Amino acid sequence: MDVLVFTTNVKEKKQVSKVTTLLTKVPSIAQWNFDLEDCDNILRIESDGLSPRYIEWLLIRAGIHCRELEY
Repeated sequence: MDVLVFTTNVKEKKQVSKVTTLLTKVPSIAQWNFDLEDCDNILRIESDGLSPRYIEWLLIRAGIHCRELEY
């Protein structure tokens, strides 16, 4: 299981709902969550074999800034 970590511009529950709609359609995601208390509005995703670039593309297409954080 891989853990992918992204910085986003998601700040409101309305935006989280938009992301929920997108991420629940991706079968390889086991679970995900936001840390909106963090200054980078962190999105963490647990998945098997999912490309970080795909998540970035998916959210950017929906108008949400998303960039993988290297750790």
